[in-house]
Amino acid sequence: MGHAAGDEVLRQVASRLSGCLREVDTVARLGGDEFIVLMENLEDVDRVAQVATRMKTVLADRMTVEGRDLFVTSSIGVALFPRDGADLSTLMKVADLAMYRGKQLGGNVVTFHQRDPDAPPRA
Repeated sequence: MGHAAGDEVLRQVASRLSGCLREVDTVARLGGDEFIVLMENLEDVDRVAQVATRMKTVLADRMTVEGRDLFVTSSIGVALFPRDGADLSTLMKVADLAMYRGKQLGGNVVTFHQRDPDAPPRA
């Protein structure tokens, strides 16, 4: 469909992600089709899981781009401060590992970072 359509999909994804978050949270595109979401001062792991699941759900809703209906899926990796890392670089790395673990499990999932790679995914 071309670059313009791809850019529109990315804009809609960013808008949908932002719509799931508080005003103090941040959504940024890392590159390609990868985004990072930073939710500060959110210590309730169940609330984090709810927000991530909501993001996955709204991304799965139909998008209309250039008159065509599109459906996207998402694999969301979650890392928590300070449990999974003490700095942004480490947190991004383990969130990425969690995302790829989710993709290996079939994709379109929310996966929390697990210290034990043999542990079942938490979503």
